[in-house]
Formats: sequence, structure tokens, C-alpha cells
Amino acid sequence: MIRAFRFIGLLLLMAGGSASAQSRIDCSALNSRLLKQVIRYCVYLPAGYDAGAAEHPARRYPVLYFLHGLGDNEQTLFNSGGWTLVDELRNQHKLGDFLIVAPEGRRTFYINSDDGSVRYNDFFLQEFLPHIEGKYRIHSGRAGRAISGISMGGYGALRFAFAHPELFSAVSAQSAALITESPQALDSASQTGTPLAGVLGAVFGKPINVAHWNANSPFVLAKRNAPALRKTAIYFNCGQDDNYGFEKGAAALHEELQKESVKHEYHAYPGDHGLTYFLSHFAEVMEFHSKAFGLLLQH
Repeated sequence: MIRAFRFIGLLLLMAGGSASAQSRIDCSALNSRLLKQVIRYCVYLPAGYDAGAAEHPARRYPVLYFLHGLGDNEQTLFNSGGWTLVDELRNQHKLGDFLIVAPEGRRTFYINSDDGSVRYNDFFLQEFLPHIEGKYRIHSGRAGRAISGISMGGYGALRFAFAHPELFSAVSAQSAALITESPQALDSASQTGTPLAGVLGAVFGKPINVAHWNANSPFVLAKRNAPALRKTAIYFNCGQDDNYGFEKGAAALHEELQKESVKHEYHAYPGDHGLTYFLSHFAEVMEFHSKAFGLLLQH
């Protein structure tokens, strides 16, 4: 999934100019007690962040968590051209200053596995967020925290925001892995050896545990938490020739949110499930989050 999201280049620190005028990527790792392994992550620090530590030590920045797709990693966003696009938008005064944090998600769908062997949801909420928000100069609280993702990460972003509207003020997703087939239909498809079915089985159980599937379903959560989600800024898009048929899931989520009177922004664009589609609409996503952060970016 999203095989186009491989390394397109090496992470390079921008050449020329003073360090205070440059954005940079800070990559590190966290030794997770819950996952019993090291999880890598990369953070986009806007131009002026480093100099601001001395000049404006009390300043705090909003943070956007970005979840990558299946088969990719924590460096994908920045190696695929996202870093350059964000800097261009900032140079054009279309974005305020906020951090972008991309953790390694592997093949977890960013949830706890059905058998409890991989507790990614618990890691993200109990270890990762406190670590990041303690290490960097970040606004505390919901207003300064948002989440986004692509494909598997789009599913993860929507799932986190819909399950925890008290934590995230805004959410976006591109080509989210929103599956409309029933668990029973997916179990039947797994008999044919389809790659996606195998990945889903490792996370949701073999056969799929219906209760676990529903507990993590953005569709179910959208209905269950609709009152709280009416206070959340929501954006998602999907190519109408998506290689995995995720456009059906995006349309279904749009209908569910409409039914629950949850305000949101949904775009059905031409395109497939590849890098070109993602980058074509990435600026729109970043501008959505900059607008959602609103007054925080003015201070």
C-alpha cells in the first residue's frame, strides 16, 4: 500500500543562511516500555524554532501528528517532498508555525492488536504524546494538538480523533484505509490470500474479531461520539480511482457525518492511491490545519 512512498531522497539540512532562518528535521527514537521495542520518529521544526528558544523562551507551538501509510516509515513525509512543500507554503505566508511529528507505525494500523501483543494505541497515548510534548516547546491541551495521516495513517488519524475528541481539536486524512466490507466478507476474502486480508488479520484477528473491529471503526466512533465531534475540525479526501477502493469508505464516512450533523470538509478528487495524488493535495491539508489552529498561531 502506497508503495510510491519510499525514500525519494536523503534527509538534507538546508544549505545557506543562518540556522535561525531554517527549518529542520529532528529525528530520534523512543524506547517503548509498552511495545518493548524502539520506535523512531521525526519532527519538523519550523524556521525560527531554535532561535526562538533564546529570544522567546515562553513561546509554545501547536503540533500536528502525521501518521504514515503501510509499508512506509517516519521519514516518508519529509523524504517524499512534504518538507519542501511546507517550507514553500510558509515562505508564501500561507501557514503559521507549527511542529509536524511523524512516528514510526509499522503495520499496526495505530491501534492495539486483537490479541494484545502489540499495544500501539496505548503507546501513542501514554508514552509518545507525553514524550513529545515534554521534549519540545508545544502548547499543552487540545487546542494545540491535531492529527493527520495517509492511507493506513489516515485510518489511524480518524480513529484517534474520533475515539478521543477530547485530545485533538482537528483531524485530516488522505486516501484513508476506510473499509466498507464486513468482517465476514473480509474473512472470506482472506481465503484467497489477498495481501490486505493478511495484514488485517494480524491486527484485527483471524478470523476478524467483530467487537474489536467495531470498537476501532471510524464509522462506529463517528456515530457514538457525534456530539463531541461537532467541536472538532474534520477534513478528508480520496482519489476516485483509489487502487484499494477506499473512495467507497470515504463517501460512506461523509454520509455518516452528514447524518449525525457533524460539520466536516470532504473532497472526492480525481486520482489513485499514489504519491502524486498525495502531494497534489498536501498543501490543502496543511492550510486546513493552519486555519484550524487559528489564534494559537498568532502568539
